Amino acid sequence: MGRNISVLGAGSMGTAVSVLLAGNGHSIKLWTPFREEADMINSMREQKEKLPGIKVPESVYCTADLDEALQFSDINILVIPSQVIRENIRLIASSAKKPKLICCFSKGLEKDSGLRMSEVIGEELPDAVVVAMSGPCHAEELSQGIPTAYVAASESRQAAELIQDIFISKRFRVYTNPDIIGTELGGAIKNVIALCAGISDGLGYGDNTKAALMTRGIAEISRLGCAMGAKRQTFMGLAGIGDLIVTCTSVHSRNRRAGILIGQGKTVDQALDEVKMVVEGYYTTEPVYRLSKKLGIVMPITSEAYAILYEGKDPASAVTALMSRDRTFEPEAEDIEDIW
Repeated sequence: MGRNISVLGAGSMGTAVSVLLAGNGHSIKLWTPFREEADMINSMREQKEKLPGIKVPESVYCTADLDEALQFSDINILVIPSQVIRENIRLIASSAKKPKLICCFSKGLEKDSGLRMSEVIGEELPDAVVVAMSGPCHAEELSQGIPTAYVAASESRQAAELIQDIFISKRFRVYTNPDIIGTELGGAIKNVIALCAGISDGLGYGDNTKAALMTRGIAEISRLGCAMGAKRQTFMGLAGIGDLIVTCTSVHSRNRRAGILIGQGKTVDQALDEVKMVVEGYYTTEPVYRLSKKLGIVMPITSEAYAILYEGKDPASAVTALMSRDRTFEPEAEDIEDIW
């Protein structure tokens, strides 16, 4: 039986999510703060600027009125760039109808605080139950019905299973996971590694280099995540290695695209401007770097990414620094000690 569902954010992923849910028989109220964008989607049945060529079903109605969207449903799907989550959640918190369930597709850490998205939402809407959605998925492919698998993570099993039920289809398989910390961290930090993979491509390096970055990248993500309370198994699944693979290798990846431009010699500002969409890896690098220093976690790839993005380090020099580090072993120290 179809439900009324509100999708907050009408960019490429918000539109793709709306198309998917409409295909599952639900009625969708899609919100954007921009009236021109709402009019475009309603009149043309297409998000021509951010998801061209994809027909938006008639069961999706786009509105620029946030109260109208919130009144429509008790299930709110949040698909907004991570760095504007707090200001939008404050708008939602000031509305007449405060959501009790928020399903968040946004991937990133808040730049100033380093908080995960569910933590930001929890500070502004303490009574809301949050489900984090993450995994290997590009809006361009999701909207075309290309088979995709994702994770719904929450401290509430009931909430995670509800989101699983409304999303799951023959083309979109959803798994549940109680580890919301690991799910969110995997989705956020993989963007940092994907930026580095793009830089590697831009420098003209090959598959060997990218495979090394991805493998050692997931080791860094796992190391920090476990120190923050996540489960190591999560990083071996869809929200960890799965999302990392797709973001480091895909032509759709805006993080990889920005990295390629930087590797080719563009400045960071030039690269961000040329991509024209939000490059979450740029904004996530700084809080991840700060967290690694605060917790004493060794994250050499992230440290070099920070040096390139925020201190102007030459990308080729950063690669040399990574390759010239002191020799060490691959498994974590406690594993080695158990064997040797």
